Amino acid sequence: MKKKLLLIVCLLSAMLLLTGCHGSRDQSAFEMPDHFDISRDYEITFWAKNDTNLTQVAIYENAIAGFEALYPNVKVNLRLYTDYGRIYNDVITNISTGTTPNVCITYPDHIATYLTGDNCVVPLDGLFDDEKYGLGGSEVRFDAPSKDEIIPKFLEECAFDGHHYAVPYMRSTEACYINKTFVEKLGYTIPETLTWDFVWEVAEAATAKDADGNYLVNGQKVMIPFIYKSTDNMMIQLLRQKGAGYSTEDGQVLIFNDTTKELLGQISTHAKTGAFSTFKISSYPANFLNAGQCIFALDSSAGATWMGSDAPLIDIAEDKLVHFETVIKPIPQYDPANPQMISQGPSMCVFNKDDPQEVLASWLFMQYMLTNDVQIAYACTEGYVPVTSKAQQSAAYQDYLSRCGEDNDMYYDIKIKASQLLLDNTHNTFVTPVFNGSASLRDAAGAMIEDVTKSTRRKKEINDEYFTKLFENMTSLYHLDATNALSGGSNADLGPLPGTAKALLGALAAAWALIILYVIKEALKARHQAK
Repeated sequence: MKKKLLLIVCLLSAMLLLTGCHGSRDQSAFEMPDHFDISRDYEITFWAKNDTNLTQVAIYENAIAGFEALYPNVKVNLRLYTDYGRIYNDVITNISTGTTPNVCITYPDHIATYLTGDNCVVPLDGLFDDEKYGLGGSEVRFDAPSKDEIIPKFLEECAFDGHHYAVPYMRSTEACYINKTFVEKLGYTIPETLTWDFVWEVAEAATAKDADGNYLVNGQKVMIPFIYKSTDNMMIQLLRQKGAGYSTEDGQVLIFNDTTKELLGQISTHAKTGAFSTFKISSYPANFLNAGQCIFALDSSAGATWMGSDAPLIDIAEDKLVHFETVIKPIPQYDPANPQMISQGPSMCVFNKDDPQEVLASWLFMQYMLTNDVQIAYACTEGYVPVTSKAQQSAAYQDYLSRCGEDNDMYYDIKIKASQLLLDNTHNTFVTPVFNGSASLRDAAGAMIEDVTKSTRRKKEINDEYFTKLFENMTSLYHLDATNALSGGSNADLGPLPGTAKALLGALAAAWALIILYVIKEALKARHQAK
């Protein structure tokens, strides 16, 4: 009887492991050292992104110099990228060789994929609360924010799979940059809250031409009334505003639905008339806006320094520039009473290393990037906002906001209004679920808009047959069948098994071995008794 009970316990343990660890990552909690050993020297690497903006580069360099002055035994090596996607690809490559950076600027969607590596990314919950070296800890040599001083909504965006794996660095949202002069020339008045109906109606009106083929609104041969830069964000926000499916928290893909077809059909209608295009198809919205060849340029609030005829970072020849009044608004809405807009912007994570002291040095540097000096300096370069209430409420940042329009450089009005737009709408922002495969789902969301726009231009018929094929292609191209398999769908090739999966299979094999041994033993016993 005791042996049977032992067998049942073993089987139940294996089953509990199987059910309890479904979809989990093999990430061990980091054990904070009792003290930071300043008798040793450390060299850590920091991978960061900038838009070829030398001011941002200088901020990174100044932050490193400030940190190294406080911790002379730590050397920080900066590696700069111009694209988050390249950081992501390099991290994935380096995980397999054990040469990840110590700290990197990234996105939670990307971190979810990093977590497929064994004990790769450090869970930060224990580090947050450490009395000595946690956020605002007693042994930290600078004025770091406390956990409560990180904007809760921004910090929540860095939590998934039951842990915080990142801290926010900067936050932005999307904004619609409008040529008010042309809108009024067409006989319209910009409403307090933009709606999709308004934007589409004005965009269609702007496609009218004269007998010579010139657009009436600008007198030029070129006019793309509405250009969207990030079509992944466009699709995500459209679905959110419509209350339609995108994905579940555990990674089930819901995007291939009737509302998606309806939205893509509408986009096709406006692409057909030339009222709509995308960055990937036509180029930067800011360049068309500033040349008087676009009315609604939809881009990140962090791109405000490129937008408008007085923008400090205009990227077109002076003789192409058209002067107009620029207005910035939140993205168009389906329900103005219930606005929904995406929260975006880089976060930071720490990678695990064999040496806990090296990890602690990395964690201290990451904290330093949340100090007021770094946060405010970086936020002032673009339409970002600091991620801490400590920085947002500081006298320095409030002074910056109050000087909106004082010049067309540091205090460029559209840039500061872009920041204020997010500050005023933080409670209206949302993020999508994070899981292994969420980055691919995001890519697929944007690719569908790109595909339908291109297909429309090529005069393909956009119908149910087209959508069936499109959905199949997206599922295959972005391996979304594998993502669904993780949440209970069909089998798929998911790559190397994480450590927890290997442990589960081992436990299950052991349980079956016990069963077989027990059956054999009982059979031999019965045979012996029969004799």
